[in-house]
Amino acid sequence: MSIFINASSRVLVQGMTGKEGRKHTQRMIMSGTRVVGGVTPGKAGESVLFEEDPVPVFGSMVEAVAATQADVSVVFVPPKYAKAAVLESIEAEIGLCVVITEGIPVRDSVEFHSAARDSGTRIIGPNCPGLISPGKSNVGIIPAHIAGPGRIGLVSKSGTLTYQMMYELRDHGFSTAVGIGGDPVVGTPHIDVLQAFEDDDETDVIVMIGEIGGDAEERAAEYIQRNITKPVVGYVAGFTAPPGRTMGHAGAIITGSKGTAAAKKEALEAAGVLVGETPSLTASLARDAIAKMRVNQSRNVTPKRSA
Repeated sequence: MSIFINASSRVLVQGMTGKEGRKHTQRMIMSGTRVVGGVTPGKAGESVLFEEDPVPVFGSMVEAVAATQADVSVVFVPPKYAKAAVLESIEAEIGLCVVITEGIPVRDSVEFHSAARDSGTRIIGPNCPGLISPGKSNVGIIPAHIAGPGRIGLVSKSGTLTYQMMYELRDHGFSTAVGIGGDPVVGTPHIDVLQAFEDDDETDVIVMIGEIGGDAEERAAEYIQRNITKPVVGYVAGFTAPPGRTMGHAGAIITGSKGTAAAKKEALEAAGVLVGETPSLTASLARDAIAKMRVNQSRNVTPKRSA
């Protein structure tokens, strides 16, 4: 099992005929993703050759979904046109829309997130690397070769740290890794992904990566304490960031003591989450959690959250 995507997912690539769309479509197909079509207005009836197989191009999402029965879309569209592309996916009643594009105006994100909530379409992103269930499907830009299948669930704000943590824990592998994006407004927050991993029979341990700014990690800590029974290991990027500065993602803004890595670490640890201060230490904590869980399973012991 995996979350949000699986080996049967049928993927449409919005912007497939562009440079980035074409490049990453090739990578997705090579990692086993079922790409059933691309969507570029004005190019209906064309096709793009990947590995000697033509992938059809449609002029609209409604047309593409009707022809392919796709249930996932991934957006490689410039920021100026991204809102229209996402709204088109929602109109086509796509189940999952993964928005890779960065630099989308916040007001545009707010608009299409609101439309998605009303329609039932799940959005991941924007400004995200997408998600991968190794060996099953890869939707976005996550390199497929850095880790194989396993029983760790990963949710991360940062694309780069998603890749690093997958590499650090490649000896164990992942059920699914989800990059939710680092913008101030994202479609799928940590909490949604945590609950999906909690419900997934093939995820044993959860790794959560956050960063300075906002209160998403504090809200996730509260949720973990009330709802998550599986071991959770965390990392918060930005322990060395100076207060009052904007660091990296648009959402990574801290004011005074609020939004700091230390404050987030404290909240997570109060909820029973093991928090590392570097990615490597976090990976080590995840290995310890896996080993402890296996010992408990062999003894038929049900662990209790420490907080």
